[in-house]
Amino acid sequence: MPRLRSASLPEHIGATVTIAGWVHRRRQLRSVTFLIVRDGTGLAQVVVTDADLRARLADLPEESVVEVTGRAVGNPAAPAGVELVEPTVRPLGDPAVPPPFDVYRPELTAALPTQLDHAAVALRHPSRSAALRISAALVAGFRSTLDGLGFVEVHTPKIVAAATESGANVFAIDYFGRPGYLAQSPQFYKQMLVGVLERVYEVGPVFRAEPHDTTRHLAQYTSLDAEFGFVTDHRDVMELLRAVLAGTLGRLANHPVAPAEIPAVPPEIPAVHFTEALAIAGASPDEPDLAPAHERVLGEWARTEHHSDFLFVTGYPMAKRPFYTHPATTHAPSGAPSQTYSNGFDLLFRGVELVTGGQRLHRYQDYLTALATSTGSPREGRAPSYRFL
Repeated sequence: MPRLRSASLPEHIGATVTIAGWVHRRRQLRSVTFLIVRDGTGLAQVVVTDADLRARLADLPEESVVEVTGRAVGNPAAPAGVELVEPTVRPLGDPAVPPPFDVYRPELTAALPTQLDHAAVALRHPSRSAALRISAALVAGFRSTLDGLGFVEVHTPKIVAAATESGANVFAIDYFGRPGYLAQSPQFYKQMLVGVLERVYEVGPVFRAEPHDTTRHLAQYTSLDAEFGFVTDHRDVMELLRAVLAGTLGRLANHPVAPAEIPAVPPEIPAVHFTEALAIAGASPDEPDLAPAHERVLGEWARTEHHSDFLFVTGYPMAKRPFYTHPATTHAPSGAPSQTYSNGFDLLFRGVELVTGGQRLHRYQDYLTALATSTGSPREGRAPSYRFL
């Protein structure tokens, strides 16, 4: 008979069904054995009273793969309120080698090196697999929101002939005897495709040869990028970003493994100019950038003053984003240092940079001028991030 997944068992009470999965737990009592079988949708309880089968199960380690056929009956105490009785159990492979930790326990307490060495098993723990499920839900929300706003998903090359972000180092490769590099960003391709499709986005890997054992850098990560044309300034981008964040996080509503508290995206995310952000953080007004400690202070300030987990910091100095970001079209607050500011922004989430975005230069001559006059390098390379530009 066709195999069912455990989540669908409540629909088949009274029927004889077949399930398959991993032995999650065995609880052997005096006259009965409870076999908990785990599949990709949850847990199923199997009640074994046959003496011969109980003896065979005693030697079957957790994480062994089995197929079980039995009659589904209701039991409020069982997972999903259903259990299988009068079962036959057929191993689908050799008995598993017992892992150095118990997947069935509520907490996975093994040290990180042990988990990494046994990742194929450690990821089966609900606390670890939940992260993968939540990630998938967030990407689905990102995609569906942008699809609904008329964006087209694109897939750009990941082997390129030159660096695309001068703020991060590249991984060099041998491309059939010629130099090549793993892409740091889909930036240039997205810019070209705005002239074709107007609104584009990509979910894809990026590679940056930079320290990866920090809380702010990854050598490889999945970037969520969006780019669109015909904007007045960076505020149009910020408005779209807010809508995308709301749609992305909204995908977690009623998700079975979503965290108890899902961050709320306010109807309007508070925003401060870069010079104001320096003052709030107690930094020197001559600072060219925000340090992680400054961002943490700003996160606390946003929670206290605006009851918001999110905060836009706008108007970063052009010296930090000298090439592709549009200069500011509005004046900086009075008393700001005499330097040129940009129509670029960062979105902070609880004091950590989450998104970099802004209005791009869009005239060819402006890029030639930026190339001729730029002496700095764009502040890029932090991950994970959206890229809204």
